[in-house]
Amino acid sequence: MAQTGEVYINPVTGERAVVRVSPKDSPDGSMVVDLYIRPGGAVVGEHVHPSIEERFTVLRGQVGFSVDGRKDVAGPGQVLVVPPGVAHDWWNAGREEALVRVEIRPGARFQQMVMNIYGLAQDGKTNKKGMPNLFQLALISQEFADVVYFTKPPLAVQRVLFAVLAPIGRLLGYRGSYPAYVDRAPAERVALEE
Repeated sequence: MAQTGEVYINPVTGERAVVRVSPKDSPDGSMVVDLYIRPGGAVVGEHVHPSIEERFTVLRGQVGFSVDGRKDVAGPGQVLVVPPGVAHDWWNAGREEALVRVEIRPGARFQQMVMNIYGLAQDGKTNKKGMPNLFQLALISQEFADVVYFTKPPLAVQRVLFAVLAPIGRLLGYRGSYPAYVDRAPAERVALEE
């Protein structure tokens, strides 16, 4: 599991995450990450966290957000809170690298899910937007159903489709979570500034 000061990179989506507070080091199990987003970078797609709250504080650059269908661009000093169960998406809306401090409550399962997605991207096992193939996605979606689901296709369709695809994915060797990704060494370690 990621530790404070460790850096993880998703080369496909343009995200560089510096862990400020690991869930295991937080009294309430939250996680805090400084997320650097290259120009053109974006999260994998619009999604929902059923039981997780995310708080975004833009520190540098311009970040586009879509929250519950409303789109806006946030600049330095602006804060956005996304409660559990709300569909959201975000992207770098500027021409320079953006920096956003992201607080995730609770953070442990979220961290596991992200490390799997980043690992798949690092190993070339996602499409150009960072999304794994349908068999892999079916297993990740089932493994992390408490953490995230994507808004397209609709959740009811995903549940039926993934129930059919997951057993085939397992037969093909896919898993919902990979210890090699969860335990992967960070890209680097940095000393944190206040």
